[in-house]
Amino acid sequence: MFAEPLATKTPAGPVQPFVLSPFSMRLSWTGVVAALALLATVAQAAVVTENGYPIMWEKAPAELKDFPAVDADEVTINPWEYLQRMGMYRLMLNHTNQYMGCMGPGPNDSPLWGLPLQLGWKLKSGRLVDPTAASTCGQESGDPMCISPKSWWACVNYYLSVIPFLAAVQTGLIGDGDIKITVQSPPEGTEDYCTNFMDCSAKYPDLMSKWETFFKTVKAVSESEATDMEKRNQIMSTMWAAQQASLQQATTSCSERQKSYSKPEISFAVSWVSSADYVSAAYFQSNMEKSRRFMTPLPSRVLTDADSPPNVPDLSAEENHALYIFSWMNNVNKLLGNTLVNLWNKSMCSDAAREKGRQLLDDLILNPKFAVSGLLSILTGMATSC
Repeated sequence: MFAEPLATKTPAGPVQPFVLSPFSMRLSWTGVVAALALLATVAQAAVVTENGYPIMWEKAPAELKDFPAVDADEVTINPWEYLQRMGMYRLMLNHTNQYMGCMGPGPNDSPLWGLPLQLGWKLKSGRLVDPTAASTCGQESGDPMCISPKSWWACVNYYLSVIPFLAAVQTGLIGDGDIKITVQSPPEGTEDYCTNFMDCSAKYPDLMSKWETFFKTVKAVSESEATDMEKRNQIMSTMWAAQQASLQQATTSCSERQKSYSKPEISFAVSWVSSADYVSAAYFQSNMEKSRRFMTPLPSRVLTDADSPPNVPDLSAEENHALYIFSWMNNVNKLLGNTLVNLWNKSMCSDAAREKGRQLLDDLILNPKFAVSGLLSILTGMATSC
């Protein structure tokens, strides 16, 4: 399904492009195939799972009592420590799984799996590290479990982890209502982050309301007489509305932190946020397997000014293709005055159309042979038939 990698990274020394020498060109066809297969296995790729689950999932707190700072009537969570932030996701999954039967028969069919998988990718790709290099927060040589408040990626994720977690607590899905839950402020930049439900609701009332609506919907639909398709649509529409609200707020709140990154990384970050317009409208079912497949081609490291996507030698063909697609969709949309997003949204008008939209996303990200030039005509035809 994937093209061969452009180049490989060796453990020692600079990256060398793959070039067939005269001798290697005389190898038998079997030898060439074996060499290419070997290259495919060592090529860089985003790491998003560990033992089939998000990175360090099994080490993260599974219940409130498992967090380090727990008193008789209060739990304090430090979201600037990776395992504790991952623990918030683990609690959200643990306490909503019983209501997710309509999403599929498997234990990992909840659409919330996409969020902890994203956090794991950000850790492994170095995107939770202090980008200013003023501290060793997040670095392997320093504190690898530290999440830097200066990281743009960590800031954006705050609105996709702490905010929904506090909403889940408020709606009664987590905790018994008698335990006070407080989120620890970072050592700097405190004014940018809220720390409890009342604080967050005061700062971001619409955002908190959307996450509350999602968690209330999850519980309500499990008790309704609606069909599984109708239940899925209600869950997906409210979840993506909440995620979009989080991303919109994060885009404003975290913008200053982008200045610490290279132009290629900023470009990728902007297009990564923009991609949510497409996945949300298509009700992308971000369960474990589908999220893993879509995240694996994401760049496995932070991009530098020396990089020229989509021709980055030490990234795989899949990663370079993903960078190209993300950039293409964002640039075409801007060039056409938001026409691409508007046309996409108009096209996602029914269950059948959204299913086709999800297949288009699959083709765009995972199929390098897909002709992106035909996307507009496909969407125009879909929108016309709505």
